[in-house]
Amino acid sequence: MLISPAAFPGILTAVQAAEAMAEGWRRRAPGDDLTLAPLSAGGPGFLSVLATAVGGVSVATTVSDPHGREVPASLLLVEDGPGTRTAYVEAAQACGIHLLAADERNPLVTSSFGLGQLVRAALEEGVHRIVVGVGDSGVNDGGAGLLCALGVGDPARLARGGGALHEMDADALDGLEEARDLLAGTELVVATEDRCPLLGFDGTSALDAPERGASPEQCQALETALGHFHDLVRRASTPPTDLLTGLPRRLDREPGAGAGGGLGYALLVLGAHVESAVDIVQRAWGIEELLARHDLVLTGEGCFDWTSLRGGVVSGVASLAAIRGLPTVVLAGEVTVGRRETMALGVSGVYAVADDPERAALMMADPVGSLTARTERLAGTWSP
Repeated sequence: MLISPAAFPGILTAVQAAEAMAEGWRRRAPGDDLTLAPLSAGGPGFLSVLATAVGGVSVATTVSDPHGREVPASLLLVEDGPGTRTAYVEAAQACGIHLLAADERNPLVTSSFGLGQLVRAALEEGVHRIVVGVGDSGVNDGGAGLLCALGVGDPARLARGGGALHEMDADALDGLEEARDLLAGTELVVATEDRCPLLGFDGTSALDAPERGASPEQCQALETALGHFHDLVRRASTPPTDLLTGLPRRLDREPGAGAGGGLGYALLVLGAHVESAVDIVQRAWGIEELLARHDLVLTGEGCFDWTSLRGGVVSGVASLAAIRGLPTVVLAGEVTVGRRETMALGVSGVYAVADDPERAALMMADPVGSLTARTERLAGTWSP
């Protein structure tokens, strides 16, 4: 059996969830052969999952959090082959919403400066490729702070959060071309499952800013500020050319530009391209080869809801398993979708750890014990 969960946000990392599931299964079915391959969609725990999959060397550093306070962070350096290395970066270590108390969540003032520090640290390691996992961000500044940490403009203007971007004038992005040149010889990848554009009704300010603490009025202010920021970026740099049409690309409209409150946009401006974080992690595990050697897949996440049907860890692993005719079982903290939707995804069974208020409280108090116990009961149904 292959155990490949995502993280249970705020409760368990993907590695911890996989270990708890394995412990529960072994209690009921000790003769079963288990393989643990935890997955990630680019948010918190992205590096720990990759380190479990491919090893590598962790390099510790210190960066600014969304309010400018110093926090510990790290890079994962992996040898790809003779003379080539990749640095994996987890944006949430610098910009994650989990770094902010409830009363500190204000995307008008939170900044992505710390992520720029992480990218700079990766460049200093002399790597050939930088993969930035983007998810669960607490900022909405279009990556302005990130650009600032790489030498663009003045921190007093660019690192003040998304709300201040509407005050910028034409010279606020001095140094942008130099920052692009700094990364010209390095492949830059945005690893995310978020495909929203920067602006518009389906952009980051409209869809995701409320989760970062913004009111409806603040969401509108952020949309206006990001629009102004994008106009200044277009004036300050030459956009890349669409190879099919020969026309300049509209980076603000590209899928993934709005990822992480616009972190994707700033990385695209620097020359990045977008890839699925789940696909990157699955390739690191060699998931297709693993599936060929297994009979059953157990996956899971904190909340299995309608967004799970549109992409992410559960959808990704279930789709690959379905191609091979393998049953996929989902064990989530909470389940809010019905049987019809899960069958369309190719999932054979969906179970909740916390299906009533009492069990929900128990899971928060003892997440490892609750997940282990629920998996033990699940093994009684699915193990021969």
